[in-house]
Amino acid sequence: MTAEDQTLKPGDTGDYAFSVNEEAAGARIDKWLAERIEGLTRTRLKALIEGGALTRGGEAFNDPSWKLREGEDYRLVIPPLEDPAPKPEAIPLDVVYEDDDLIVLNKPAGMVVHPAPGAWSGTLVNALIHHCGDTLSGIGGARRPGIVHRIDKDTSGLLVVAKHDAAHQGLSALFSSHDIERVYEAIAVGAPRPGVGTIDAPLGRKTHDRTKMTVVNDWQYDEEEDDYVPKHGARHAVTHYKVIEAFGRARAKLKGDALASLIECTLETGRTHQIRVHLASIGCPLIGDQSYGRGPGLSGLKPGEPQADHAIETIRNFRRQALHAKVLGFAHPITGEMMRFERDAPEDFQELLAALRAL
Repeated sequence: MTAEDQTLKPGDTGDYAFSVNEEAAGARIDKWLAERIEGLTRTRLKALIEGGALTRGGEAFNDPSWKLREGEDYRLVIPPLEDPAPKPEAIPLDVVYEDDDLIVLNKPAGMVVHPAPGAWSGTLVNALIHHCGDTLSGIGGARRPGIVHRIDKDTSGLLVVAKHDAAHQGLSALFSSHDIERVYEAIAVGAPRPGVGTIDAPLGRKTHDRTKMTVVNDWQYDEEEDDYVPKHGARHAVTHYKVIEAFGRARAKLKGDALASLIECTLETGRTHQIRVHLASIGCPLIGDQSYGRGPGLSGLKPGEPQADHAIETIRNFRRQALHAKVLGFAHPITGEMMRFERDAPEDFQELLAALRAL
């Protein structure tokens, strides 16, 4: 069957196989499919494609901007939606600021931002619905009302939520134009060299593990952009970093090296897992990062001394990536007032710092 022969109602599942004919050649795959499958928006299609729902010639294909070529064979498998309407839950929130337009929160590590497979309850969205009632913006869809941006489950720190659609649109525009100040603290294995720098490397999903991101070094020419762009649906990503403290130099194998470091990271863009992947790509994965790290230990940190034993035990018990969203600054989307918020990292992060400083 071809995509033109089928209709899709919102929320339905579907299994669509189709071949590209001469007429379709040259069209963007996400736009072409959105025009032919009823009820499936281009935004939804893009998410499906980047999430691994599309194959080409039997192989995973995740570039929604790909220009179709005659003779290509595709298959799109649309999974069912689950629990489209999150329920309010009386979960305590650390409210940093709130007015009629938005709310700024200090999210604890371990809390998922919005419902997703494996986490349909206990999320920040569930707590927000209870706290704000029906005032949250609906632009984000039923599962993520008010959510303009997010931070990973095991990352702590600041994020802003829109209370109505006008605030959501204003905040989204600021994020799109990179007019948001976002500063993170990270504790990494080793220390970057030089101690101050910029990581400019596009990020895309791994081909064989759609839950993980990776630096993409392949480029292709885009006629519409009249420029070279990353292949495989990767997106431009820039992180500015500065080493604030270095730990364990006296124990390092090479003179001048550090076993670990506290790094301040300022986001120019905000891609999924950006800081975690960027720092890992230069040899400094975050302590505790189960996806991009090296395990629970530090190379060169040997047991047998009280300070080393304490650091080893603290690192072993630190069961999340050592990352905290410390600063959030932006122009209020309704009033235009400049706003800036700062919160220190939580207790587990501070304990880890103390153990490393004692080395």
